Amino acid sequence: MLDHDIISALKQVLDPEMGISIVDLGLVYRADWTAEGIVVDMTTTAPTCPFGEVMARAAKAALRRAFTETPSVQVRLLWDPPWSPERMTEEGRFALGWEFGEPFSDTRH
Repeated sequence: MLDHDIISALKQVLDPEMGISIVDLGLVYRADWTAEGIVVDMTTTAPTCPFGEVMARAAKAALRRAFTETPSVQVRLLWDPPWSPERMTEEGRFALGWEFGEPFSDTRH
């Protein structure tokens, strides 16, 4: 589930290499409220990305700023399912210069 308010707060978190929001890159798999607080599951564009922990800390900080009364903010890095460009928003594709609906090549396989 992707809660609109949580996603809005995460839009300010940028991938340090690409300068594009982690939301628009499609890196956020889950952004939800639980009885304890907020839980976010996110990934990176590749398991070897050196900025995963940096982005996770930035996401947690952004959520702490936006939801000061929330007792718990948990951001977890996952690699399953693997990220794919298909997860990107139209804004993310535009930021990379891709036309909406433009085919792409996944060269990881």
